[in-house]
Order: sequence, then C-alpha cells, then structure tokens
Amino acid sequence: METFEYIKSVISIILGLSLAKLLQSAVKLVQHPGRTKPYWVHLLWSLYIFLVLIHFWWWEYSLKKVTAWSFEAYFFLILYITIYFTICALLWPDDIKDYDERYEDYFYSRKKWFFAVLALSFVADIVDTYLKKSGYFLQNTIEYPIRNVLHFAACIAAMYISNRRFHAVLVIAFILYELIYIIRLFNTIISPLPG
Repeated sequence: METFEYIKSVISIILGLSLAKLLQSAVKLVQHPGRTKPYWVHLLWSLYIFLVLIHFWWWEYSLKKVTAWSFEAYFFLILYITIYFTICALLWPDDIKDYDERYEDYFYSRKKWFFAVLALSFVADIVDTYLKKSGYFLQNTIEYPIRNVLHFAACIAAMYISNRRFHAVLVIAFILYELIYIIRLFNTIISPLPG
C-alpha cells in the first residue's frame, strides 16, 4: 500500500464517523419527532458541516499530488480531521435533557464551544496546507487565506453574539459561500478557481 492510500484510509475512517454522527442524529428527529424540539439554525449548521465534510472527502483525492509526506504532516492531518468529528459531536450530543429537549437552548448554551472548534478548523486548514510543502500552499488563490481569515473572525464574533438573527444570517452566509466555493473549486457547473 502506497503512502497516499494508507493516509486516505485513516482520513476516510474519521470522516465516515463524522458523517455517521451527523446523519444518525438527524434521522433520530424523524424517528422520534416528539422527543426533542429541532431548531432550524442548528439544522442549517448541521447542513453546513455536512457540506464541509463532503467537500473535504472529495478534496482528499488531490492529496495524491503530494509526493513527500512527513510524519508531522500526516499527524496534523489526522488532528485536523478530528476537529470535524468534534464539531459533529458538539452539534449532536447524545442527549439534551438538561436543555428541556430543545436544540435551540442547547445550541446557544454551547455556541462558544461550537464556534471555537469551528474557528480552529480554519486555522488548522492553513497549517495543514502549509505542512504539505512543495509549493502546495502557494498554489491556492488569494481567496483561500482571505476566506479562512474571514470565516475565523466570524466564528470568534459568533462566540460572543447571542442575537438570533445574527446567527441565522451567519449560517445562511456560510452555506451559500460553501456551495459557491465548491462549485467553482471543483468545476461542477462553472469554471474552476485558478490554481
């Protein structure tokens, strides 16, 4: 097994667990509709994370272009992927009895944790890209660092802002940007990003 295949298998396991956590938890809302009260902003954050995970899994194929792997890059990539699993676990805890079975109450009581870990994912993305060396970091457009910095700043702000309208607009903006970014990056409908 070559290095890329080995690394890909570990990434796929952790991403698979993350997706399973999201999907299993969302299906429970359908299976047991009277147990908990869903919250649309919380559900949209789940959709956003689902998109990010799918994006990451598709992007993983481009790792075959990395010719030299170091243990540091491999280890950091595993830590980076673990951040996404943590985000999924924060979005969908095993039970929310302490929050009157309402995801709205749960989400706002744990928003600092959620947005702190989400902010960390944008920092980890830049570090992970840098660790791959061989010009990989420089192949990205200027949009890449600007995107990560703005997303990071928005997450930090969201940790301290409790306004429901702000959180609704923020999640919609994140989803729309992610969809447009995926479409452009992977040439699914229109021209891809240069680089």
